[in-house]
Amino acid sequence: MVRRFVIGSMLAIFFFFSYLCFPVHAADAVIKLSYASYVPPSHKIHKIHEDFCKEIEKRTSGRVKITYYPAETLVQGPWTYDGVVKGIADIGHCTAGQTRGQFPLLEVLDLPLGQTSGYQIAKLGNVFIDKFKPKELDEVHFLFSSTPGPFIIHTSKKPVNKLEDLKGLKIRAAGPTEGVVRALGATPVAMPVQETYDAVQKGVVDGVLLPTEALLNYRIAEVTTYTTYNYGAACGSLSIYIMNKKKWDALPPDIQKTLTQVAQEHAEIEAKFWNSIDKEGEEFALKKGHKFISVSKEETARWAERMKPAYDQYVNNTKAKGLPGTEALQFCKEYIQKNP
Repeated sequence: MVRRFVIGSMLAIFFFFSYLCFPVHAADAVIKLSYASYVPPSHKIHKIHEDFCKEIEKRTSGRVKITYYPAETLVQGPWTYDGVVKGIADIGHCTAGQTRGQFPLLEVLDLPLGQTSGYQIAKLGNVFIDKFKPKELDEVHFLFSSTPGPFIIHTSKKPVNKLEDLKGLKIRAAGPTEGVVRALGATPVAMPVQETYDAVQKGVVDGVLLPTEALLNYRIAEVTTYTTYNYGAACGSLSIYIMNKKKWDALPPDIQKTLTQVAQEHAEIEAKFWNSIDKEGEEFALKKGHKFISVSKEETARWAERMKPAYDQYVNNTKAKGLPGTEALQFCKEYIQKNP
């Protein structure tokens, strides 16, 4: 009996000191997060998304592990925002233009503002959101924004040097870009970018409105001959990177700090990426014998004039919702002018 008591006491003392020497805290448990994106693995930005996940794991010494789900394998593109709000995905990458009306104030960043590079408009997106703090993002924690390069016109057979050359042409467009094509006098044909190659090759459309990176990444240079730098009507396609709010609030402060820092770094990485990938698209197209057309300042002004109704519509829509659309549009135009 005494022997059992002594042994029991010794074991109790052992476990007590073991606890003191090797404490177990909830913070030491691995935090597992899911990350949803519509981007397919074939696109070069897929690797940047993967690098983001790896960098978070590295900076947190393995305390955070993120599983990346590309190509809509977790949530479909148009439903990514809602999927993040509901916790289906912890982190999401979505495009504002996929769900028109859901982000009324942010839609200004998809307008043809005269932007000339992805870096320029990507930087504007982050500055804009920081300044205006759109209420449409209140349900999530915003990480950062990005956007591809300017959407410009690429045609298969007919060069476009002036507005009149667009008459009668069928141009692939999607979402907000349909209005741009229509305003320029061409006929917009809505279709997913993945179907564009075959549509141009078969003559279903005469051209596309896409960034120059598409010349390589979607092989558009193989079925088109001309690209027109129509910056007077070049529009964007804002992407936002967001996180479930409850999941964010539950993270330890040091993890939040690390995530914020890495997000800010990747905002810069992605902004530069879109510039570089547009350049790669141009180089690929030139090797295919592609011809690039730069329109005159006077012609650029004519294209820009056609975009004014889109500005008016944006201002009217936001005004009806009690949002500062006039101020938002003015801010963006001034930013573009000051940061060419």
